[in-house]
Amino acid sequence: MLRRSLSQTLAAYAVLTCSAVSAQDYLVPRLANGQPDFSGAWTNDTITPIERPAALSDRAFLSEDEIASMEQNIAQRRERNDNNIVVEAGGSVGGYNQVWLDSGDTVLSTGQTSMIIDPPNGRAPIRESALATRDFYFANVENDYIYHTVWDRCITRGVPGSMLPAGYNNAYRFLQTDDSFTIVYEMIHDVRTISLTKSAHIDDKVKLWMGDSVARWDGDTLEIETTNFNDRGMLANSMAGGRLKGVPISEDFHVLERFTRVSADTIIWEARVTDPEKLTRPFTISMPLTQDHDYVMYEYACHEGNYAIENILSAGRARDRQQASN
Repeated sequence: MLRRSLSQTLAAYAVLTCSAVSAQDYLVPRLANGQPDFSGAWTNDTITPIERPAALSDRAFLSEDEIASMEQNIAQRRERNDNNIVVEAGGSVGGYNQVWLDSGDTVLSTGQTSMIIDPPNGRAPIRESALATRDFYFANVENDYIYHTVWDRCITRGVPGSMLPAGYNNAYRFLQTDDSFTIVYEMIHDVRTISLTKSAHIDDKVKLWMGDSVARWDGDTLEIETTNFNDRGMLANSMAGGRLKGVPISEDFHVLERFTRVSADTIIWEARVTDPEKLTRPFTISMPLTQDHDYVMYEYACHEGNYAIENILSAGRARDRQQASN
């Protein structure tokens, strides 16, 4: 299923870019050791949702008119939001204006209707019990820090969550050596170094936040299998994750990623996600990453000035005192 969906994405990329040379004919640049060269800064900011909207449930790709309409609508909505600074009593003050955000203003270059490409409906097959746990966490964020996402707590966004777009800091620097592939994540400053030489995972009794990865080359595609997760991570951590935000994972969580360079400025990234305890079946995320030679990655100082959790918990204690006095 992973290889079939990848070929479909590559075919769509070749058509939608209107290139005279298809993605399959592209000559991949190589390092001195012959490995495909993925090094550099890559970005994935986009307005494409992770799950397919109900109105497009039977559509894998958008038309050109739909793409233009979506991009125009998001530009107009953001302009209205920036200009409307009046907040009704009891309403949300929202976050920063668009000057401080970088969540993208275009759909994915492949024209996908969602980042999830399998199952065919573009929806994550999450078990009701996992959704109930997510909802319980969200309902109790004022009661204890453990109910906040691990990103809010400045721990990690996990795998594959660290590769999913967010409101800003959507850049990744890839570094390669003969025996390792390193991903430097701009958001929450995670660094993941993956061995290209080891052939087996560590002892299954050892559980890690970002799991244990084993990589191999499948032709010109880098395939990374990650296991040995602890059960404290989540499928997604930001609002861009939609329904997936806050959904817990189990120790049986398993991720198979594939990185394939298809043009001078595009890598197709895919992740096949499996978790028998939290999902009814595996699902696949796929998206293009775009190289930006001029992108500058700055430190994401997560804990410094992170007043949100303290303020949320303080609000909860103020609520407790008010209820006790009534």
